[in-house]
Order: sequence, then structure tokens, then C-alpha cells
Amino acid sequence: MIQSIERVANILNCFDQDSKLGITQISKKVGLTKSTTFGIVSTLTKLGFLEQDKSTGLYMLGLELFRLGNKVDAEGRTVISRELESLVENLGETINYVRRQGNNVIYIAKKESPHSMRISTTVGMSLPMYCTGVGKAILAYLPQEEQDELIAATDFRNLTDNTHASEATLRSELKKIRSQGFALDSEEMEYGLTCVAVPILNPQNYPIAAISCSGPSIRMTPEKIAVCQNELRSSAARLASMLS
Repeated sequence: MIQSIERVANILNCFDQDSKLGITQISKKVGLTKSTTFGIVSTLTKLGFLEQDKSTGLYMLGLELFRLGNKVDAEGRTVISRELESLVENLGETINYVRRQGNNVIYIAKKESPHSMRISTTVGMSLPMYCTGVGKAILAYLPQEEQDELIAATDFRNLTDNTHASEATLRSELKKIRSQGFALDSEEMEYGLTCVAVPILNPQNYPIAAISCSGPSIRMTPEKIAVCQNELRSSAARLASMLS
């Protein structure tokens, strides 16, 4: 039974990077025979978790997943949405709310900047913790043992010249984040993008999420960064009291 559930989850996760896939592609990704893959995919399609494009024969995620996804923490998302809207009004830049999933952060909610030059993150996107402001904000406040495990499992890749390339440089910055109370992504993930982030801590001081203010580096001056981190801290405290 557990193996069957894992197979279903693995097949659904195949669509994380590819919007449409055929049986052969799916079977290769999950390491199952075509016949086994076809049986599971057919059942998922019948239940609405997958859909098939009749013109190409390819499969895609189904509306049943969308329906269920909208029920995840609906009350919490309403609270978060209001808070993010307020931050956009005050700061004029894109605001993100994320939660941790393994070594990554998942973008749960986002409010766009009113400017034409915006940030390319999308709701549902998964990004590494070590090179994102929100990820580092969470990582810095994790218990030491948990933090050590995540860092040891991190695949350091130079996305830009500013990306952390080693465990040593990351650990040094995490200490700085703990002391100053906010994280900064200065073009580590993408050239031209600067992000200020703070963790949302539960009553046990554990990081349950993070929020950030992101904008083009040309607009994110030291003065703007100072304003952002103060506003984000206040917002994080309000969210912590409402979500914990």
C-alpha cells in the first residue's frame, strides 16, 4: 500500500518541471514499466488528478488537484493576503510569502509591485534555501542540528557571481542574519534582483514561514532596504500571532 502511494506521489511530482508528459516520459522519470505507469496514470485520470490532451495524448495535472489545493489553509491564506496587500501599498515592491519544503522554499502567496519592472517568482515555485532571502531567513533560525543537516545536503551551485559557493560562507551569513534579524539576497539568485526577507516565528521561536520584499537592485537602495526590513518585521510579528 505504501509503495503504491509513493508511486502515485512520484508520478504527480513529475509535472513539477514539465506541464505535459507522455507515458514513456513518465515511466522513465519514476523508474516503472510502461504498463505499470499506464495503469496508475489511467486511474489518476479517471479520478480527475490528471487530464489527457486528446490531440497529443499527453497528460497534465487535473482540476481535482486545483480544487483541493484551494482548500489548503484557506483561512490562513486570507489573512496572509491582506497582510501582503498592505506591504505592497507601503513599500511599492513585490511581496512574497513562503514556507519550507525540505531544502527548498515554496512560494505560497505573492502580491505584485505596481511597477512595470517586476520579479519573476510565481506561486507554487520551489527554490533553494541557500541562495534566496526567504530561504536564508528560515535557515538561520532553525535549530542547530536541523540547520546542519540541511546545509550538509545542500548542492551549492553558482547561479551568479554572488551566490554562496561553500558551506563556510553560508554559515557566516546565517550568523549575521540571526544577529540583525533579517536576510538579504543581493543578486545571489538572479542578476539585478535584491530581496529583503524576515522569518515568521512561532511561540517556540521556530521559523514556520518567511516573507520578503523583492525589487530591481536599482530601486533597492540601502535606505529602501532599511524601510523594508522594518515593515517586514512588523508584518511578520502580526502574522505570527494570527497563524500560530
